[in-house]
Amino acid sequence: MTIRKNLLIASIATAGIATAGTASAADIYKSGVGALYAGLNYTFVNIDGQSADADVGTLSGKVGVMANEYIGLEARAGFGVDDDKIAGMDVKLDNFFGGYATFNMVNESPFTPYAVLGFTRVELEVGNYSDDESDFSYGAGVNFKMAQNLSGNLEYMRYYDDSDVTVDGIGLGVQFNF
Repeated sequence: MTIRKNLLIASIATAGIATAGTASAADIYKSGVGALYAGLNYTFVNIDGQSADADVGTLSGKVGVMANEYIGLEARAGFGVDDDKIAGMDVKLDNFFGGYATFNMVNESPFTPYAVLGFTRVELEVGNYSDDESDFSYGAGVNFKMAQNLSGNLEYMRYYDDSDVTVDGIGLGVQFNF
């Protein structure tokens, strides 16, 4: 009788774990946790050099996944679409790409504040001079839900900073959750 009782308890526990796993997976999919997302941003970028200050624009895309409801991992890449002219020379952010972690402050409202940490490689051009550098990047923003699988975002990022040049941006974008 003890073997039957243990077998019955083990069967119920196994069925319960399997059912909970299925329900949990469904909840994760519905809440966006573990889900993929992609987005597009237009960013107003300020390139601050020792002797010049340029304002350019970039268009970028991102793809990511929510590791859990608080942490996301994403890759971004973009290119310059609006250049500036300083002292007769064209100044532009030719392209950039990077990998980032997002730390989300989940709450019940349609607004989700987040912080971003990662690394970015930027390629800057001033006249005929071109240089590409990588640096630690950080920022903060807020996603705001517009529809079931669609949100907008507003974000500040410090993409690059060294003793000679800083590259900051304020971006507006849209994100699609799958």
